[in-house]
Amino acid sequence: MQDEQNPTNPDVKQRRIRSFVVRGGRMTEGQQKAYDANWEVFGLDAANGRIAYQDVFGRESDVVIEVGFGMGASLVEMAKNAPEKDFIGIEVHPPGVAKLMMMAAEEGLTNIRVYCHDAIEVMADCLPQGEASTFQLFFPDPWHKKKHNKRRIVQPLFAQQVANILKVGGVFHMATDWEPYAEHMLEVMEVQENYENVAGKNQYHPRPSNRPLTKFEQRGEKLGHGVWDLIYKKLDQ
Repeated sequence: MQDEQNPTNPDVKQRRIRSFVVRGGRMTEGQQKAYDANWEVFGLDAANGRIAYQDVFGRESDVVIEVGFGMGASLVEMAKNAPEKDFIGIEVHPPGVAKLMMMAAEEGLTNIRVYCHDAIEVMADCLPQGEASTFQLFFPDPWHKKKHNKRRIVQPLFAQQVANILKVGGVFHMATDWEPYAEHMLEVMEVQENYENVAGKNQYHPRPSNRPLTKFEQRGEKLGHGVWDLIYKKLDQ
């Protein structure tokens, strides 16, 4: 891995920064069994390098990428509701990966796959460039403290990395329940020359019907908490 040994390359150095914290990554015996039983069907190994979507799913389709799907309920629901599309989830939390695969197996889904690996590395080394139709980032860690804001995953470099895997006309869909982070996302994305805000300049987007309401979000709504969606389309540059 010559690039990893070359600290003078700023793109590589930044690409290897991880924008997540693994919390409670230890699996129960049941979760480990679910993981082992379903990985051969749903799992994608980052060590295998660049994939081809058509080889993975056996067809040509619109491909949706989601980073940080948590326990996977909403991603499984989206895959179930859109059988004409194919979905790839990327998550570093093994219990969440185990749960998603178990639910996908129970639903008999064939249009979903998962990486249990750092998203930045998967995006750079494994996903086809310029082919995905949608990239989803829902409720990422907002890093509330100002001194930690630089750890937020939505940064100019990340926006470019997303653009690299999206096809022209593809969309980058974000959602957060932390208003300062929503403002940060808007600030970062509005100055990206290869994106256009679908809702209009400096505007948030109403929640699309295809993004399921999570239980966490439903509880928040009852308490009067807001949720902000942002959707940006990749332009032909």
